[in-house]
Amino acid sequence: MAAPVQLRPYQKEAADFLYEHDRAAVLAPVGAGKTAVTIAAMDALWKSGALGSNDRWLVVAPKRVCTDVWPQEIAKWGKHLLASVAVGTPEQRRAAFNDPAKNGANVVIINYDNLQWLADIITAKGKRKSTLKDAGFGGVVFDELTKLKNPSGQRFKALEKILHPDMLRYGLTGSFTSNGLEDVFGQVKIIDQKLLGRSKGAFQQQYFFSFLRGNYVEYEPRPGALEQVMDRIRPATYVLEPGVYTDTLPPLHTVEVPLTMDMTDYETMRKNFVLELGNDEKAIAENAAVVTQKLQQMASGFVYALETHWQSTHKLDALADLLDENQRAPTIVWYQYIAERNELLRRHKGARDVRDPGAIEDWNAGKAEVLLAHPASAGHGLNLQHGGCRMVWLTLPWSLELYEQAVGRLHRSGQRHDVWNYVLLTDKTVDHKIWAALRDKKSLASIALEALKC
Repeated sequence: MAAPVQLRPYQKEAADFLYEHDRAAVLAPVGAGKTAVTIAAMDALWKSGALGSNDRWLVVAPKRVCTDVWPQEIAKWGKHLLASVAVGTPEQRRAAFNDPAKNGANVVIINYDNLQWLADIITAKGKRKSTLKDAGFGGVVFDELTKLKNPSGQRFKALEKILHPDMLRYGLTGSFTSNGLEDVFGQVKIIDQKLLGRSKGAFQQQYFFSFLRGNYVEYEPRPGALEQVMDRIRPATYVLEPGVYTDTLPPLHTVEVPLTMDMTDYETMRKNFVLELGNDEKAIAENAAVVTQKLQQMASGFVYALETHWQSTHKLDALADLLDENQRAPTIVWYQYIAERNELLRRHKGARDVRDPGAIEDWNAGKAEVLLAHPASAGHGLNLQHGGCRMVWLTLPWSLELYEQAVGRLHRSGQRHDVWNYVLLTDKTVDHKIWAALRDKKSLASIALEALKC
C-alpha cells in the first residue's frame, strides 16, 4: 500500500495561516503547492464546523484548472471534501450547484468566465437580494487571484455583488505585482476591502502621481509606495520564502538562443508602419501598438495581412535543431500566434496541442514528443512536470504572469530533472525589448516579495 501523501513543512505552515485567518492570501511561487495548502485548510475548516450551516466552499479558477487540477487535488488532499465542477452547459452548471444532499459535493468549482452567469442565477432566486451565503456557501477561494485585478471589470462586479460580508475568503497568487503596483488594489479588495479601502481612486491618490500622456492618464508610484502598500497587506498575506521552496526543486536553466534573419522587411515596417507584400496586398499598422505586434510577428518569421505571409524560417529551423540536439526528448513549445501553431503542426507530425482531448494525459505518460501550448490558455495550474523537462519559447508574451506561470508548468514540485528553458531571440528586433520588459517586471515582483516579509 502506498504511503499517504504529506504536506511539506512550509506547506503545513501556510495551511495553518489560512486556518487562523478568515480573510487571507497565499503568495507563493508557481508550483509550490498552493492548491494543496488551500485544500488542507479548507478540509480542516469544514471538519471543524467553521463554515456553519453554510457549509459549502466555492472555488473560482481558470477553466482548464477547474477541470484538470482542482478535482484531482481535492481527491488527493481533501479527506472530507467532494468536488462538483460547474463547467459546461448551463444545465451541467446548475446540476453542480444542486443541493449537496443530492450530489454529495461540499466544494463547487467554477471558472471566471461564468461568474456573471452565477451572479444572475443567485440573485434571481428570490425577490430579496441573494448572496452566495443564501445559496449555502460559507467560503470562497480565488485561484489565480490576478484574474480579479480590475475592480471595474464585469467578473469582479458580478462576484462582488454576491459575496456575503461573513464569508471566508482566500486568494492564491504567484505575485500581486506582476504588471505593476496598481494591480494590487483589486486583488486585495476582493479578499478584504478593509486593507486598502473601497475606492481605487482613493488608493491611486494616496500612493501614485498622475500625469497625462496623450489622451490618457497614467500613474507612477510615489517614492516608498510599494513598501507602504505591502506593509498594509502583510497581516493578511502568507509569503512563501523563495529559498525555502526552490531548495526542493531541481535547477532551472534559462538559455537565450540568439538568431539572425534578413532585416529588410522588418526595418521597412518599423520605419513606415506598412509593408508591401505583392499582389496589391499590404501589412498595415495603424498605430505604434499595432506596429509593435507586427514587428513581433516578423521577428518570428511571418506577418499577418489578408493572409499569413511567412518570410523567414529561422525560429522554426532553430526549434528543429534544438529537438534534434536533445535527441527528440519531450518538449513543450510555447507560441503566441495561430499561424505559428498551424505551421508547427504541419512541420512536426507527432505534435499535440495541449487543448486536444487526452493531450495532457499523453504528455504526462511520456507519449507526446512535442506539446504545443499558448501561455494564456495553458499557463495556469496545469501539472505537466511528469512528461518532460524541456520547453522552448518561439515567441514571448509581454505579461510576466503568463511567462512565469508557463515556466512553472515544468519547474514545479514533482519535477525530478533539471529544467531547460530555451528562449529564441532574433537579434536587433523587438524580441529583446520584450525580454528586457519581462526582466524589469520581475524586479518589481521581487521587491514586493521582500517588502512583504516579516
